[in-house]
Amino acid sequence: MQHPVGYAAQAAGPLKLESLTTLLTNPWVVPQYLHTMTGTTITASFVVASIGAFYSLRGVHAVVVRSFLPVAIIVGFVASVLAAFPAGDWHAKMVYRHQPVTFAAMEGHFHTEDGAGLVLIGQPDLEKMRLDNPVVIPRLLSFLTHARWNARIEGLSAFPKDLWPTNVPILYYSYHVMAGLGTFFIGIMSLGMVALVCGKLYDQRWLLWILMGSLPFPFIANTAGWMTAEFGRQPWVVYNLMRTAEGYSELVSTGNAGFTLLGFMGMYAFLSVLFLFLMFRIIEEGPRLESAGQTQITSTTEEVV
Repeated sequence: MQHPVGYAAQAAGPLKLESLTTLLTNPWVVPQYLHTMTGTTITASFVVASIGAFYSLRGVHAVVVRSFLPVAIIVGFVASVLAAFPAGDWHAKMVYRHQPVTFAAMEGHFHTEDGAGLVLIGQPDLEKMRLDNPVVIPRLLSFLTHARWNARIEGLSAFPKDLWPTNVPILYYSYHVMAGLGTFFIGIMSLGMVALVCGKLYDQRWLLWILMGSLPFPFIANTAGWMTAEFGRQPWVVYNLMRTAEGYSELVSTGNAGFTLLGFMGMYAFLSVLFLFLMFRIIEEGPRLESAGQTQITSTTEEVV
């Protein structure tokens, strides 16, 4: 859908798959897969680290925490770095190569420029075709994209408006939320690595508080990344082949589509509440292996006595 390959256009009727090998070796697959998998690893690492930090701050389950918290920090650090480079960098270059108008909207880059700067923050103003209150690192976007400081980056104004993403502000903010949180992940896991190597991880309560409070951030980052991909593909269902306005079925009514949407929303709301209930219950109970070990030690002591 992002980069269709291996198809053949027919005079009448739908597109036809012409090469399964070409489809499975789509150059878009590897960077997107790697970026997604590193995102899931970051999420798992932060969840485990957050629980470990919670137990450490409460002063409970110390033995078990010291067995899994270092692993979460090490894996989280590696995954956070890999998510940015090479996975994220590779993916961004694929977007620039195959969806340049999407890339310009993601970066908030309105006008073609040699030596384009990398926008850290700013508010897009589509009417005036500019960013308000921007914080920019000069020439860095050109260097990251082309490995040349003066390389030309095309802006949104270089493309017809009917090819622009449907909602540029949401795309811009989604991308920057994802990228900003990715930078935060690298930073906090780097601090965790330093504290771990120095043997002071469990004494740094401020760091443990940050780790505990970071629990929702990977979920937010993954959602923002998904929004970046989907809003970035608009106005296409299949990029450059089928527009979203054409991607409907005459056999499905508006009422049926709305009813199905409400059904899925209700189902996911129920599953979310159930997940939170079970998760907090399991965290409150604590490690079962530790409880089993303590029971075994107690039983052995009683037998000896």
